[in-house]
Amino acid sequence: KLHSDLDKGVGTVKYTLSGDGAGTVFTIDETTGDIHAIRSLDREEKPFYTLRAQAVDVDTKKPLEPESEFIIKVQDINDNEPKFLDGPYVASVPEMSPVGAYVLQVKATDADDPTYGNSARVVYSILQGQPYFSIDPKTGVIRTALPNMDREVKEQYQVLIQAKDMGGQLGGLAGTTTVNITLTDVNDNPPRFPKSIFHLKVPETSLVGSAIGRIRAVDPDFGKNAEIEYNIVPGDGGNLFDITTDQNTQEGVIKLKKPLDFETKKVYTFKVEASNLHLDHRFHSVGPFKDTATVKINVLDMDEPPVFSKPMYTMEVYEDTPVGTIIGAVTAQDLDAGSSSVRYFIDWKSDVDSYFTIDATEGTIATNELLDRESTAQYNFSIIASKVSNPLLTSKVNVIINVLDVNEFPPEISVPYETSVCENAKPGQVIQTITAVDKDLSPAGQRFSFRLTAEASTKPNFTVHDYRNNTAGIETRRNDYNRRQQELYFLPVVIEDSSYPVQSSTNTMTIRVCRCDSDGTILSCNVEAIFLPVGLSTGALIAILLCIVILLVIVVLYVALRRQKKKDTLMTSKEDIRDNVIHYDDEGGGEEDTQAFDIGALRNPKVIEDNKIRRDIKPDTLRFPRQRPTAEDNTDIRNFINQRLQENDVDPAAPPYDSLATYAYEGNGSVAESLSSIDSLTTEADQDYDYLSDWGPRFKILADMFGEEESYNPDKVT
Repeated sequence: KLHSDLDKGVGTVKYTLSGDGAGTVFTIDETTGDIHAIRSLDREEKPFYTLRAQAVDVDTKKPLEPESEFIIKVQDINDNEPKFLDGPYVASVPEMSPVGAYVLQVKATDADDPTYGNSARVVYSILQGQPYFSIDPKTGVIRTALPNMDREVKEQYQVLIQAKDMGGQLGGLAGTTTVNITLTDVNDNPPRFPKSIFHLKVPETSLVGSAIGRIRAVDPDFGKNAEIEYNIVPGDGGNLFDITTDQNTQEGVIKLKKPLDFETKKVYTFKVEASNLHLDHRFHSVGPFKDTATVKINVLDMDEPPVFSKPMYTMEVYEDTPVGTIIGAVTAQDLDAGSSSVRYFIDWKSDVDSYFTIDATEGTIATNELLDRESTAQYNFSIIASKVSNPLLTSKVNVIINVLDVNEFPPEISVPYETSVCENAKPGQVIQTITAVDKDLSPAGQRFSFRLTAEASTKPNFTVHDYRNNTAGIETRRNDYNRRQQELYFLPVVIEDSSYPVQSSTNTMTIRVCRCDSDGTILSCNVEAIFLPVGLSTGALIAILLCIVILLVIVVLYVALRRQKKKDTLMTSKEDIRDNVIHYDDEGGGEEDTQAFDIGALRNPKVIEDNKIRRDIKPDTLRFPRQRPTAEDNTDIRNFINQRLQENDVDPAAPPYDSLATYAYEGNGSVAESLSSIDSLTTEADQDYDYLSDWGPRFKILADMFGEEESYNPDKVT
């Protein structure tokens, strides 16, 4: 309520209100000055309002007093319940935790004024989740209330938490939230086998390394706490098997380490231990975290292929051994209860050339070809053994045959076979060191001996000095070797080996006498060089040879140009006016060659060859064209030919008769005759063109044209 001291209560004063919320939230009675709230107020929305009031004269409208400012504060009431802004909550705590283990802290917020009354004082309590958990009423911290809670018994818990204001008194407002609590796993349970013995049946043909069975121990823990390691306890049969852990199923996978044999042992028994990999020291007192079970494996009898006595056979045979010689044998047995006979044969893929054969019953291997160590020193092939009772069951073994060397090749001198000696060599001088090679496989300690033949050893020129280390030296026995007297010496050297039987060969060394300087450097080995002038150098000799070669080339070119010019003169003549003469550079077969050229065009036009038969076709019926009257002689052509014949007869450089050119002149007496109608002595009606069809495919179209013209004649009366 506002009141001015100047207000006498007679209605001369008017009160006005302005400021925050004036007219919308608050209103004032202009006469009495009473301030009223015209709508409900919310402290949480706006806790206070600042207003200004003034007393004004009604008549003059002038302020009676200065404007006054005042604040209206909204007093809080408990109209907001506590709220969990972060709920619902999710928490976890390890299983087997002690009482009072911290789980989670929850917090509720009350929008009421915490400075006025108990409207914002919140108290926490558990509505659901006891007796497993407890909560601090003031802080909201949730803790475990029971010891040894087991995840394997119950893993999930849902706790309902209440927050109430007014300090939890009656009439206070409350809010709730849910806390989902999960017990996390700890390794508090050892693995356990569900049964004490496991029975497995395994075929004896199982492959080494293959899985033959699975066993499983149960661990109620989770994750890494449930990881199990399996081990075979040393004992009966444990060395034949191995066990690993399947990481996906935590099963123990038993694998075979060695082959099984039903005939050797039928049953294997051993123990398997299952233990945890990750142990928790807090639970060691509970007991050992492992368990043991017995595994019994029964081996099943299977029909197996034969078994060779060795994994591989190695044999030896001398080269050139006669065909059919037995060099060894292989053995395979059927180890099954009902033993079956075995048959042997060579795998043809490994012995394509069939160098060996094998006895199908005994397994003995013999040569089928003569062997040559120098060609092939070792043979590697496979032998297959199969059971007679079941040929599909086979086994294979490799056989290696080494071909032993026989001393069949004599030793020979290794390169070079030629050497040289200086004219000024002194007696006892070594001019060449030689070694020997042998195509045979030289045994350890093989020795080669060198000597001259009996005939050569008596000559006073050269000798061979055997150094007894498989080398020898060619030595001179005199001095003053002269190229003019003898340029080459041939020295036969005999080489023997130390193998049995002893092989020897005679190798001829060629020794060339050369001119050398005082240091023994070879200057020349050509005997022709002896007769050259003393002062002529090598460069001068090369220059002379080049000059000789150039002169020879010039002479050859000159002769060739002369012959070419003469040939052109014979073939070209200013008086030769024949434009259609063709020249062929080939030679005829002589006078008896009547098929090489057709010289009918050069014959007398009046003389026409009787019974002329075409060479390109073989007519069924010989038909001859109708003879034409002989035209007037072509004297100009005859005179031209006769003139040329006379010129060639008297010319010694004229070509032979067989290479005369054929003149392409189609005149009177031509074999083909003229196809033109000019100068024809007969009329068109008298023409008979049937002979055109006998001239072959080249005249077929012409024959058809004239044949149709003859068949269609409107003037002809039939």
